[in-house]
This record gives sequence, structure tokens and C-alpha cells, in this order.
Amino acid sequence: MERRTVLRAAVLGGSSAVFGGTLWRGAAYAAPAQPGTGPYGALGSPDARGIRLPSGFTSRVIARSGQTVPGTSYTWHNAPDGGACYTDGSGWIYVSNSEINPSGGASAVKFSSTGAITGAYRILAGTRQNCAGGKTPWNTWLSCEEVSLGYVYETDPWGVNAAVRRDAMGRFKHEAAAADPVRKVIYLTEDESNGRFYRFVPTTWGNLASGTLQVMVAGSGTSGSFTWANVPDPDGSPTSTRTQVSGSKSFNGGEGCHYADDTVWFTTKGDNRVWQLNLTSNTYELAYDDSLVTSGTAPLTGVDNITGSASGDLFVAEDGGTMDICVITPDDVIAPFLRIDGQSGSEITGPAFSPDGSRLYFSSQRGTSGSSAGGITYEVTGPFRA
Repeated sequence: MERRTVLRAAVLGGSSAVFGGTLWRGAAYAAPAQPGTGPYGALGSPDARGIRLPSGFTSRVIARSGQTVPGTSYTWHNAPDGGACYTDGSGWIYVSNSEINPSGGASAVKFSSTGAITGAYRILAGTRQNCAGGKTPWNTWLSCEEVSLGYVYETDPWGVNAAVRRDAMGRFKHEAAAADPVRKVIYLTEDESNGRFYRFVPTTWGNLASGTLQVMVAGSGTSGSFTWANVPDPDGSPTSTRTQVSGSKSFNGGEGCHYADDTVWFTTKGDNRVWQLNLTSNTYELAYDDSLVTSGTAPLTGVDNITGSASGDLFVAEDGGTMDICVITPDDVIAPFLRIDGQSGSEITGPAFSPDGSRLYFSSQRGTSGSSAGGITYEVTGPFRA
């Protein structure tokens, strides 16, 4: 699937517009949906958990910070953040980071084939402010430390094998990771106001013990071509990785990252953008920028974690905003999929689909209390687009 660009003429509502010297004809792009008019229809009234959902969808609470996970003796971590799902026989596992410093780490919840919780446990401990991360094709979880000179830790979602620190993937303020099995690399975002976009090229695909850290090199615009350059000192000390390569492109607060179909998308919170890298042509462009929405209210603000569904839809979680998870469809409709009421002091984190695509997991990092001890992890079930 080659995804079309959401912006340019689309958000302006005109017949055509010129940006960066390229003509984008409005007739070829769907106008951004107003709240409640996306592919799943209008959001309903808040349910018993304060979540507004489209018709046909239901929610439940999976875990609460500081409380035992239902049906287990395991106490769920504070400040749940990035997450992913893994097939486990006829059931599955959802892993979740803990964005607290110190302690951090990550935990997992196991589900049966019917969605019943069958276990919960710790998979990473003793780390710092584990924010987002990424799933590998060999079914490990990359947990990223969002601190200066932070590390990436490779963890076992089943909790059998000990977590391993992957020094070769660089030391910087890590945010998210996304694996590309075609080019055999891992993409990495950096949560700095002048952060960079990286890729890690393992010496051997499937083994992250050694390899080369590279940084994206491109112009200062919002579209164009790009290349990759080796980072001379991935250790980042005394010179930060983001300042070692002349011409490396700066991004304002890298957040979530998702790969599919020769494309990688990532979000930048400082300018509220979703970026799209077309990996077959080595070009980049914007997939969303709320500053170009000239009528009505921007449907997506506070961009953060991002994931995708089998239909090619992108699901983008808001850090603040109106506490939405928004959907961006392949035909460029942008609209809220769900909204959490009464939790304006929180952020939505860790969206991930169950292996069969019928359930979406995510967390409200600080819940109704507005503190890291108030985190709530949810599941939404319903007729997601195939």
C-alpha cells in the first residue's frame, strides 16, 4: 500500500494548493473529517469508564497502577506508557512500559483465547523512565529510556529470558522504535526539541548486540529526499549523537514510530506533526500538520504514540489535547476514534492491537488523579476495519 499525503490541499478544503513547489489537487484527497464523522461514525456518550466510543464498541479496564491485575497477584506499574501485543498460543500478551524515574521498566499481561486475563508479571526492572519502544519481528520488546544518554533494552514478553541492554543502538533520549524487516533495520526517535531520526543496522538481523547507528540527513523543509549517515560515536559522550553529523535533520520532539509497507511514520510533539518516510524512493513528507488546518478545529492535537491496523489505518494517541485516539485512514480521513472524558491531566499511551485485530489496548498514563500512580490500562473491543 502506498499511502497518500493527508495535507496540502486536503486540509485547506480548496480545489488545489501549492506547497514546496508541488501541486496537490484537492479532488484527489479527502477533506479531514470533523470530530465524530470518521470511518467508525460519531462518538457516543461516555460509558461507565468515561470513554466515548463509536457504536458497536465496548471498553473494559485491564489494570490500574498500584493495584493487582484482576485474576492475578501482580501489582501493575505506575505511569503506563508504550506497549505492544504478541501471539501466545491461542491467546496473546500485552506489554507496557513504565515511565517513571527511577525504577521504570516494563510489565506484561497474558490473555486466553477468549480474552480472559491469565497472568501478569514484570519483564524489565531497574531502568529509568521507559517511555515508548517497539516490537521486533523475532518477538521481543524494545523498551526505550527517555532520559539523557538513555539506553534501549531488549526484553522477553514471556518473562523467561533476562532483559539485555543494547548499547550499540546508541545513547540518547530514546522514545520509540519500529522494525523494518525489508531493509533489516530498526528506526528510532529522539525526544529532544532538536532531536534526530535514526536507524540501527544490526550486523546480523535478529541480533542487536552489534551494528551501526545512522542518522537521517535531509534539508530543513517539510518534504524532499533523504539519506543516512553513520553516527561516529553512538555512545553520545562527550558529543551528543544528534550533533555529530553535519546536515542531519532536526525534528521537534520525536515521539511514536510505526512501520508498514515500505513506509515509516513518526510523530513530533513540538510542532504537532506526523511525518512519513517513503522508503522505496527515499523521500519524506508530512502526513499531518495541525497548523495547516484552516477551518474548524484540528482533529488531532498533542500527537504521541502511533500504531497501525490491518486495514492500513493509523491510530495516533494524544498527549493532552482532548484525550483522543484519532484515526488517519488510507484515503486521508482524520477523525477521533475514541475520547476519554474527565482525565485532562493525563495522556493516552501504548495503543496496540491484539493479534487478530479485534481488540485495542492503551493506557491513560495518569488517569483521573493526574499523577503517575493513577494510571489505567484499557481494552476496547469491536468491529475494527479488516
